[in-house]
Amino acid sequence: MEFEPVIGLEVHAQLKTKSKIFAPESTEFGGSPNSHVSPICLGLPGVLPVLNKKVLQYAFKAAIALNCELHPRSRFARKNYFYPDLPKGYQISQYEEPFSTGGWVEIGTNGSTKRINLTRIHMEEDAGKLVHENHGNSSFVDLNRAGVPLVEIVSEPEITSAEEAVEYMKKIRSILRYIGVCDGNMEEGSLRCDANVSVRPKGSNKLGTKAEIKNVNSFRYVQKAIEYEIKRQIMSLENGEEIVQETRLFDSNKGVTFSMRSKEEAHDYRYFPDPDLLPVVMEKEQIEEIRNSLPELPDKKLARFKEEYNLPDYDAGVLTSTIEIADYFESCLKTYNNPKIVSNWIMTEVLRELKDGDDIDSFPIRPDKLGELLNLIENGTISGKIAKEVFEDMLSSGKTAEEIVKEKGMTQISDQSELENIVSKILADNPDAIAKYKAGDQKLMGFFVGQVMKQTQGKANPKVVNEILRKGLLD
Repeated sequence: MEFEPVIGLEVHAQLKTKSKIFAPESTEFGGSPNSHVSPICLGLPGVLPVLNKKVLQYAFKAAIALNCELHPRSRFARKNYFYPDLPKGYQISQYEEPFSTGGWVEIGTNGSTKRINLTRIHMEEDAGKLVHENHGNSSFVDLNRAGVPLVEIVSEPEITSAEEAVEYMKKIRSILRYIGVCDGNMEEGSLRCDANVSVRPKGSNKLGTKAEIKNVNSFRYVQKAIEYEIKRQIMSLENGEEIVQETRLFDSNKGVTFSMRSKEEAHDYRYFPDPDLLPVVMEKEQIEEIRNSLPELPDKKLARFKEEYNLPDYDAGVLTSTIEIADYFESCLKTYNNPKIVSNWIMTEVLRELKDGDDIDSFPIRPDKLGELLNLIENGTISGKIAKEVFEDMLSSGKTAEEIVKEKGMTQISDQSELENIVSKILADNPDAIAKYKAGDQKLMGFFVGQVMKQTQGKANPKVVNEILRKGLLD
């Protein structure tokens, strides 16, 4: 029997606020264990949570950008369960009355576009973190993350492969980063997901029993965890075994998932409205103000780059992969208005120097300075080859292209008579090569150009050199 996977993702995105969702403590990553904790985070007697207004604004931004139906009235609920990293014994989340439902994102898959529908987006607080490593048989609890604001983005079970799951998650990350509500740093846990995976006979409409893989925090691990889980479930069914609904973890060292606990149902959490928090009510004017504050989103920017700048699909996709790269590109065009050449330099020279496109804001060569370098090529001051050397010097020295070219005497030689003298001497020294060229070995043109470049230390204008050589070789 042939099986097909059915996958749904629950993406947890940390909202980029300075303080927690219901308390004033910092959300900054990397603090000393339990240094960002308050009586509110711990749920001590006599304290009351207060909703962070910025969290509400960011959550609505995310829902609008992801095409959700907004609910002006929503309510927080208590999700009750007991675990060492949950100090209150419950998590403040949303259940029956979330602030948004529905929504969708489009992903590229197999050369076409596929829409993945969303079930809902809701706000909630994060739990703490258990630390097991390097402590023998003991586990330690760090509650710095307790109360950090999250939105949980729940997809419909419409994803059909591990590759689609990764593309979906990348698209979510891109949109959230574009609108400035989440930094998307997966290593720090700002974006992670739970993957619900099941398999069923191909062509069946009935969903199989799902396993939930918890807290996967890299695109690579998302793919590997889902691929392993699909194979595990298919093998179990082929062996006549029953799939158990459970929560599993992914061991990135071994590349396998393993059972953590039996999977709870919604009623196991005993949801009820949080009595310490009033219903959240957003006025229509507030929602429209948030809607109008959104920037151009990735899909629209991609389409515009292709149409306005006449860029190929690949170029436009790379340049709009993050809002920072897109802004860098358009800023460079203000100084040097040739989209394709700017695109080539960003994709080859600039992005090669960055570990992540997100770092482009701190890249030492600002877009206007890159534009100035490209102008020097355009006006014939330097060659493209010399420009690569100047670029490297700009990176290390922080100087402008003009300063480097002037200091090092790198100006391109375009003087006709000077180059004619150099070419004449090279032709006179290589009669055998000339004879072979005239006999049909056209590749020798590269040899002659190389000799001129060697003689001029790479400063000769290639266009002028080629014109002189063609004329000289015809004589």
